[in-house]
Parts: sequence; structure tokens; C-alpha cells
Amino acid sequence: MEHDMKLYNEAFEMIKSKVKTVEMRLNDEKRKKIKVDDVICFQNIETDEKIYVKVLRLIPCKNFDDLYKMFPKTVLGYKNDEVANPRDMLEYYSVEQIEKYGALGIEISLFESDKSLRIHHTKQLLKDFAKDNLSEDIQNEINDILK
Repeated sequence: MEHDMKLYNEAFEMIKSKVKTVEMRLNDEKRKKIKVDDVICFQNIETDEKIYVKVLRLIPCKNFDDLYKMFPKTVLGYKNDEVANPRDMLEYYSVEQIEKYGALGIEISLFESDKSLRIHHTKQLLKDFAKDNLSEDIQNEINDILK
């Protein structure tokens, strides 16, 4: 499945340069639809440029404080000379929203080319076809081949 999200330029460029590898979001209903191996299309809100990433891991947390403790600040989008502070997330989300939904770390990997994105989509189509039409043994064989 593919999900669309918008990013400010600085965070967008950090993902594009492979420095930021964890996107932090509210763990709301929209984010609960995200699964490992899904694709996220990030759109730069300033330039409309798009990049595509693969979801490697989902890290649900009670709050952003817990999430910040799990990762080096650079993978969260901070520069080496910046102080990483979970309260920075209050710029995007209210205390009430965080208490209601919690936080979500989305560990990601950038697709380096359109070709690698197309390969990913093709593999996913094959897995979906196998799931809907083939025995579990054959599905497992296909999944092993496509790893």
C-alpha cells in the first residue's frame, strides 16, 4: 500500500540525503494503516518534489519522549549541533493529541530510483497475487525468492 505525507523542506532534504531515517508522527488512525513494506510518498510542501521510501519498521510509543530515547538525534532529523527535544513535536501536535494517540516512529529506507520503486511494487503485486490464488507453501516459496 502507498501512503502520502507532506514534509517541510528541511526534513524532506534530510530524508533525501539519507540522514533522517526515522519519521515521527502522531499514531493516529491514518498512521495505524501503515504496515511494514508499505511505501510512503513524501511531498516537499515548499517545492512539490516527491520522494518514495519503504517502511522498514514501525515503533509505536506512548509519547515522543519515549521515541526520542530510542534513536540518535540525527536519524530523527536533528543536526549534530542541535539539541533534540521531544517538546519540539508540540509545534505539530497538541498535548491532548499525543495523550490520545501516542507517537509513532516510522523507520524508512529511500528508494534510490524509479526502477527500484517499480521493482518493489512488482514484488508486492506478486505477493498479493500469490496470497489470493496460491497455496500457503507456494506463497512461502515466492516470498523467499522475492526477499
